[in-house]
Amino acid sequence: MAAVMPAPAASRLLMSGNEAVARAVWESGVKVAAAYPGTPATEMLEEISTYPDVYAEWSVNEKVSLEVAIGAAFAGSRSFCCMKHVGMNVASDALMTLTLTGVIGGLVIAIADDVGLSSSQNEQDSRFWGRFAHLPVLEPADSQEAYAMTKVAFDLSERFQVPVILRMTTRINHVKALVTVGARSERAGAGFKKDPGRWVMTPAGAVKRIPLMFERDVELRKLAEESPLNVLENGSDRRVGYITSGTAYMHVKECFPEAPVLKLGLSCPVPVERCRELAALVDQVVVVEEVEPLVEMELKAAGLAVLGKDILPRQGELAPHVLKPAIARLLGEPVPEMKVAPPMPVFPRPPTMCVACPHLGVYYTLSQVKNLTISGDIGCYTLGAGHPWNALDTCISMGASMGIALGLDKGRGEADKDKRILAVIGDSTFLHMGMQGLLDIVYNKGNVTILLLDNRAVGMTGGQNNPGNGYDLYDNAAPKVDFAKLCESLGVKKERIHTVDPYQLPVLFKTIRDEIKVPEVSVIITDQPCVLTKAYHKQRAYAVIDDKCTGCGNCIEVGCPAIHVTRRGKEVKASGREVDLAFVRIETSVCTGCGLCLQPCAPDAIVHYEPVSPIRLVKN
Repeated sequence: MAAVMPAPAASRLLMSGNEAVARAVWESGVKVAAAYPGTPATEMLEEISTYPDVYAEWSVNEKVSLEVAIGAAFAGSRSFCCMKHVGMNVASDALMTLTLTGVIGGLVIAIADDVGLSSSQNEQDSRFWGRFAHLPVLEPADSQEAYAMTKVAFDLSERFQVPVILRMTTRINHVKALVTVGARSERAGAGFKKDPGRWVMTPAGAVKRIPLMFERDVELRKLAEESPLNVLENGSDRRVGYITSGTAYMHVKECFPEAPVLKLGLSCPVPVERCRELAALVDQVVVVEEVEPLVEMELKAAGLAVLGKDILPRQGELAPHVLKPAIARLLGEPVPEMKVAPPMPVFPRPPTMCVACPHLGVYYTLSQVKNLTISGDIGCYTLGAGHPWNALDTCISMGASMGIALGLDKGRGEADKDKRILAVIGDSTFLHMGMQGLLDIVYNKGNVTILLLDNRAVGMTGGQNNPGNGYDLYDNAAPKVDFAKLCESLGVKKERIHTVDPYQLPVLFKTIRDEIKVPEVSVIITDQPCVLTKAYHKQRAYAVIDDKCTGCGNCIEVGCPAIHVTRRGKEVKASGREVDLAFVRIETSVCTGCGLCLQPCAPDAIVHYEPVSPIRLVKN
């Protein structure tokens, strides 16, 4: 991506939280920024890459991205790292020692929590990392605060020489608001200074740093009590006061505009005395936090009588339709009927893959293979668990398909002795955390077949580049991983590694069928690009000849959303068995001509689409 000229200082721009953070990162004089794509955090680094004077990279996983940022901070430069909530699970190994070493240049870690599970496998609360790692946590409530708190976070990081966590949520990441922006402040890196006692974390070095961490905790607690980020807003309705942060603050103000509110911008450490100040003003205190009762538990431990998750849910967003009834019940008032606007009526359709997605043929084929247990992974191909394929049996975390497949193999009982074990993993996920799993399968002589789906992009998060497609974040040419050679270097026998075209269903079916019978590790690599990237080339569309379509429905089983059922029927076979019929048409405007539907069509009713020539109007 080419750098663009940033808007001038004091401009007011409509920005999402992600865009606002990116702008603040640039203005703060950051030199290095790194991340791995993950919704809802992805756009932060994409936006940073458009600014000049910042080195930005897609790292192979979140741990590496944090380590890159740590190195820059050790060198005295300001650095930035961002990830979604589950990404910090991967990066935490580095984080938990970084809390002892600290940093020189400011380091801010933005973690985007997916409250409400828009696109994640869990709803964990990243504020825990602040407590676990003894680090300050800032929580913006809108785009302007995301911008302002990012800049404050860099100052705090350098003041206390520790990383600072910026806790975002999906609602803040993606919702746009007006942001007043400034200019970039250049920061010269101080340079790396050798200090083995600090930077080399052996037990002897770490034991000396722990007391310093506890001293820092004391100073941070003092800061939290005095910080202008923690604002006590007085109010006339003293029946209930609220302690809240982030998006939940917006919901509280919408629902109870006259109530006293303590808004926690710096939520870790918790400013206990400020909370006591609020409690003295009101009859009852309710802690409104998404999603875990962290602040609530700390305040109860400090002796404050507060309510929280005993009246509010521990999952999902605490929107007005949740808050108002809960507080009405607390006050013994009539519970208001909260009408949530229903979604616009649309034709019901479950999540599915894109038209002509190279994964369609893979899952269609897997659905035809019997006696198979399939260990899945995180990516677009997770959708293979759904209709019509139903061809995924497990999915836990990035790279987990490999280890779980080996466990399924080694832990099989008598009932599973004849089952074949297959793991499905995407190219970026394999590079992120799957390589170690494959090495473990090889090392421990697992009887597992791996389907490595190389679509040359991080497909689920928007088609970002990765080391497997030969381009970097800026679309510049970069070294490209050869997956076949990589798998061979990890110990897979060369004759057990096959590269196939996922659009060639007979070849794919035969390769899978043959390899799952081999009692050792084998890898099948599919090698066609994601249809949403520039590497994909659309071909001539197909259409259905109505008179030849017998309603067999074989093409529907491929799962391509360009195929529509026009009518259904039933047919009684000579044997007396009744079968369902589904007559179809292909939406030629979106068909890319991949030919997947053509191959299982028994009556050869699918042919290349011939557009009707337009009628030419001729004046008399």
